[in-house]
Amino acid sequence: MGGSGVDRETEGSEEQQKRSEIYTYEAPWHIYAMNWSVRRDKKYRLAIASLLEQYPNRVEIVQLDDSTGEIRSDPSLSFEHPYPPTKAMFVPDRDCLRPDLLATSADFLRIWRISSPDDDDETNGNGGVELKSLLNGNRNSEFCGPLTSFDWNEAEPRRVGTSSIDTTCTIWDIDREAVDTQLIAHDKEVYDIAWGGVGVFASVSADGSVRVFDLRDKEHSTIIYESADPPDTPLVRLGWNKQDPRYMATIIMDSPKVVVLDIRFPTLPVVELQRHQASVNAIAWAPHSSCHICTAGDDSQALIWDLSSMGSSAGGQQPAAEGGLDPILAYTAGAEIEQLQWSSTQPDWVAIAFSTKLQILRV
Repeated sequence: MGGSGVDRETEGSEEQQKRSEIYTYEAPWHIYAMNWSVRRDKKYRLAIASLLEQYPNRVEIVQLDDSTGEIRSDPSLSFEHPYPPTKAMFVPDRDCLRPDLLATSADFLRIWRISSPDDDDETNGNGGVELKSLLNGNRNSEFCGPLTSFDWNEAEPRRVGTSSIDTTCTIWDIDREAVDTQLIAHDKEVYDIAWGGVGVFASVSADGSVRVFDLRDKEHSTIIYESADPPDTPLVRLGWNKQDPRYMATIIMDSPKVVVLDIRFPTLPVVELQRHQASVNAIAWAPHSSCHICTAGDDSQALIWDLSSMGSSAGGQQPAAEGGLDPILAYTAGAEIEQLQWSSTQPDWVAIAFSTKLQILRV
């Protein structure tokens, strides 16, 4: 994954291209939301969604055919979506115990059911996507504050948590299509939410704080970090380390810095990753390793970092050499990278989205 993707893709014969470490798909529109499928039986499958300044937007489900090296969209699984989805996510169901579901957030949380032509599904012989649930968290109105993000609880897949510009986080029971809990999480817009266990989630906000909530004690939250320079700078993304839930990472709005936090030592970052040359847009912890994280941003770079020295910093010494930590891998894309996802079922693969392109990279 070193160097530029362009030279590696243009060299050599088609045979070499087939064994490429980089596969590219060009969508008919600018891609924003993007996510890997988790199911064992759907290898190399992703959802991508458009960013169009109009009401009708599109979602496509694409899949890499590793025998030909081509990423293809299935026309029967492409559908219209109201507004651009702020996030898309497949049900975290590796063992295929649940229906094949995709969730999206925009004006509402929507749960879509996917049936492929090869499924043993009597109801839908041709395959297709149908809207299963449309979930509105505002009890007083048919409209709700736009949703900025959501996260699907891996340990309890009936739970989905959403974050909204109306300062709330809402925990849905998608089986009952009912709100479990809704709480005012921050003083300003909530920009992202992440689960850290069955009943614990965290959120980041325009108020500049990272807060952790425990559903057993809804009245209280713990502030893990507040942005300092300048104070109250919005925090826009949050990644909770699934392999070691003591650690989370957050992005400061319009900043090239990624802040890594240890929830046992609130307010003081464990390390700050400072090698991007422009704003960071996305972060993804490695699904198979507790000490690797990937970051991507407006400098067109995707960087992978090894934070294994992180644990030693609790004693007070700075984990990185003078001047900070360097990434172990760097990849330069063809434009600003807006989206980044690390495949939990195939941890050798990271997907990035920039402009109209989806690329999957072997790491």
